[in-house]
Amino acid sequence: MTAAVPDGRSMRERMLAGDRYLADDPELTERHLRAMDLMSAYNATSAREPDERRRLLRELLGAVGEDTEIRPPFYVDYGEHLRVGARTFANFGLVALDVAPITIGDDVQIGTNVQLLPPSHPLEPEPRRAKWESARPIAVGDNVWLGSGVIVLAGVTIGEDSVVGAGSVVTRDLPAGVVAVGNPARIVRRLGAGTDAGRR
Repeated sequence: MTAAVPDGRSMRERMLAGDRYLADDPELTERHLRAMDLMSAYNATSAREPDERRRLLRELLGAVGEDTEIRPPFYVDYGEHLRVGARTFANFGLVALDVAPITIGDDVQIGTNVQLLPPSHPLEPEPRRAKWESARPIAVGDNVWLGSGVIVLAGVTIGEDSVVGAGSVVTRDLPAGVVAVGNPARIVRRLGAGTDAGRR
């Protein structure tokens, strides 16, 4: 497969459509630098400055719900393509490389050093050398628990109420109400209605 050929769309339009794009495009670079400035300011805030932390988070992200907390350090590519619901908690070290949309639902629990990774690079050497890349969205449903060190790869959707064990690598969609562990993550248990296993 040859490298993608520009078709009149901007690189940002191509990126958000999931097609190959060049990340060093001037528009993307400017949006990325804006996010880096806001991210650096956010990561420098004190826990004693909740109002300032909240203000910066609202400015950085595409959307953030009430009573959501993301503990610094926190890393994004653009921020504006990341939407987080209400009452979600993300512990230290969340990486959300939002070159494609990332959606995190309500009441989600995210452990330390979780990585949400929409980007991908061509397997073929020539387009990879030419710096083409692409991305697919990630969606995390309501009341999901991602254990520490979980990695979620491009294009994955995790259904509501599911639990992903610490250190797991999620390469494919997970349905609602399951426990999945391992690399690649595999379902080891189904959670019945009313269980509290995913809330501990």
